Amino acid sequence: MPLSLRLSIADTLTLGNATCGFMAVYFTTTGILIPHLTGSQETGMARHSAATAVILMLCAAVFDLFDGLVARKLRSSPMGAELDNLSDLISFGLAPAYFVLVYGMVADDAHQRVAAVGAIVVLLAVVLRLARFSCVTVKDGTFQGMPSPFGALTVVSIVLLELPFVATLLAILGTAWLMVSRVEYPKPRGRLAVAMLSWIVLSMGLLAAWAFDAPSGQLLLQTGCALQLVMGAVIPLFATARRVNNFRDNRREARAAQLP
Repeated sequence: MPLSLRLSIADTLTLGNATCGFMAVYFTTTGILIPHLTGSQETGMARHSAATAVILMLCAAVFDLFDGLVARKLRSSPMGAELDNLSDLISFGLAPAYFVLVYGMVADDAHQRVAAVGAIVVLLAVVLRLARFSCVTVKDGTFQGMPSPFGALTVVSIVLLELPFVATLLAILGTAWLMVSRVEYPKPRGRLAVAMLSWIVLSMGLLAAWAFDAPSGQLLLQTGCALQLVMGAVIPLFATARRVNNFRDNRREARAAQLP
């Protein structure tokens, strides 16, 4: 085959990312939306399907984490960057946006059309973020704007917290804004990558406990989702504070250089 059409190991992991995102949409449809439309009262199936959909998004994040590591260690095909963006769009754009859309249809206090607007905002934020990532150069070791996997998991955590509809919508819109903002986020490398992987495994465990109605499973799930929201809010604050301090230091150095 031509070199441009050969898939590397990293590309295979990237395709696993896309597959997980598509299956998350499938389980959200068959396990949550269709039972709601048909009048099924089986709440356990909806809980299992919601947990499965979110676990698949977490698996997509694992694939996304490892395909970059493998590409740096081994190699990536000429299609690698394009495959990565397209897969991220499915798993961290379409899947969480669809999750928000279905939430607006099945939740008792939700407004379907307003939730649809929120879902569109999430999808467009990921599209814009991925497009900017492809054409904007930032300093090494950082992302500009909240990374799409982190943003997708934050959006899903907001929905699973079952907050009042207005608070849920505002938090979702705030997350979408962070994804297209200029706030700098560190890239998951070294210890940070290990910490991220550990957090994903912990989240999977919390979701499984909630899905199978384990003792205190609901409390554990809410605690995990709340921690995800806290991280989503704290990281931009630290990044902003660091930028402000760097700006002040640069001004002091410039003033000192101007003195005779």
